This record gives sequence, structure tokens and C-alpha cells, in this order.
Amino acid sequence: MPEPFPFVLNAISPEADALAGPLRALAAEHGAAVGEIAWLAQERAFDVPFLDRAEDVLTGARELAARTPADVNVVPAADRRKKLLIADMDSTVIDCEVLDELADIAGLKEKVAPLTQAAMRGEVAFEPALRQRASFLAGLPVSLLERVYRERVHLNPGARELVATMRAHGARTMLVSSGFSYFTQRVAMACGFDSDQANELLHADGAFTGKVAEPILGRDAKLRALQNAVAEMNIGLADALAVGDGANDVAMIEAAGLGVGYRPKPVLAQAANAVIAHGDLTALLYLQGYRKAEIVP
Repeated sequence: MPEPFPFVLNAISPEADALAGPLRALAAEHGAAVGEIAWLAQERAFDVPFLDRAEDVLTGARELAARTPADVNVVPAADRRKKLLIADMDSTVIDCEVLDELADIAGLKEKVAPLTQAAMRGEVAFEPALRQRASFLAGLPVSLLERVYRERVHLNPGARELVATMRAHGARTMLVSSGFSYFTQRVAMACGFDSDQANELLHADGAFTGKVAEPILGRDAKLRALQNAVAEMNIGLADALAVGDGANDVAMIEAAGLGVGYRPKPVLAQAANAVIAHGDLTALLYLQGYRKAEIVP
């Protein structure tokens, strides 16, 4: 049966109580018939179902909420709950860029971090930038990996809840990173992801060689991982949620039914269906219409 309202204005904010009425009125003023406010989490997240003029409603709603710490997005009402989660790792599921942290401990961050940021903004191609950044690590001890994981890598708030809740409702969860397998294996286990894919830093005799195993997992490989997963699951791309923060996530974000930019660089914010700039990763559950009581702690 078709949804009575095909679109949902979703808002997540610590000031949600103050925003709810004005945002519903704005949707109505833009010529879109609206339904009642549906609270997903009291004082934090709500939906306003509406009929049409989705772009006008989204533009007006974001302008209205611009001075508040609010994430405001419009999503289709049909099939909101996705069957596949495919997530970037660095600066998405975790709070750092692991290669930058390796370089920092080795006193090389000034050489590496600018290249990382340029690649994430889409100003330089990812693969050659990764090769160049890895080359700076040549000769450094492999034991740095354990130190970085122990001292520098922290899950972003809401990461465990996002994965656990989607898995509890039957979704498959994949961590697909242009970072390194040493970290994705541990982060996937800590978070509960079903699987992980990443690049491999090559080493010999206990030291990095300065090279990365080929082929490098970058933008195109992330898209292929998404395409392969939906084919294996016999679902459509519309059933997938992809989340990331940088330019190498653009292809999978554009292809997924719900592509979310989490604290995104501008190039990804433009490509994403939805942007989360203020909330934690449980915001991706509210975007899918989950209620607070359904979130697995």
C-alpha cells in the first residue's frame, strides 16, 4: 500500500522541541500538505510527513534551522529501513585518520596530513596520494600499528548502536575502508560489523616497506563492494545505506538508496542524500525512521 505522504522531513537536534512546530508550519507554507509530527526520540528527533515540493521544503527547513545545532533532511517515506549498511571507517566510524596518526607518532604528520586532507576534499587523486603518504613510513617499526590502535583510535559515538540495531533488524553491515586492514579488523570486531575490507600496508622484517598492496581500495572499489553486496543479497541499491565523509566515498554514496555524509567534506556533502553535521551516528537510525526504544544499546 503506498504511503499517504511520500516524503518525510526528518530533524535531529537538542533543540527539537522548539523546531518541531515551525518546521511543520514551514512545510505547509511551501504548499505541501503535511501530516502530524511523529516523535522518534522526545526532545531530540522527529518526522514531519508531507506531500510534495521536497526540494523547496528541504531548502526552507535548513534555512530555518541554520542557527541551531540541527540536522535536517528529507527522505522518501517508502522503504526507509535499509537492508545493507556500508560504512567508511576513518573519520566516520572512528574519530581519526589512522595514517595521519601513524605519521604523527613518527614525527611526520606535517608531510602526511596535508595530502590526506587534499585527497579527502577531492583535490588530488586518492591512489597516488596514498602511495606517497605510505612511502614516508618506510623503515618505521610495524609495532606502531598496535600503539596507534591502542592510543589514538576511538569509535565515534553511536557507532555500536547503529550497527547493532541494523543487524537486530536483519540488515547486513560492512566496513569498507581506504584505510588499513590492521585497523578495520579490530574496529569491525569492536563495532559488530559482519565484514570488513581495506588496504594493506606492506612490511618486511618488522618494518614498513613504504608500499601499499595493489590494487588499492579507493573510490571505485568502494562502489564495487556496494554493487557486489546488493547482488549477493538479491536486493536493490535502493535498499542500501552508505555513509562516509570524503571524496573517495562519493561513488558509493551516490549509488546507495540512502547516501549519508557524516561530518562530510564539501564535495561529499553535495553528493549525499542526507548530511549529518551535528548528531552522532544514531542519527542514521532516525533517518530510517527507527524510534529511540528500538535502538539496541
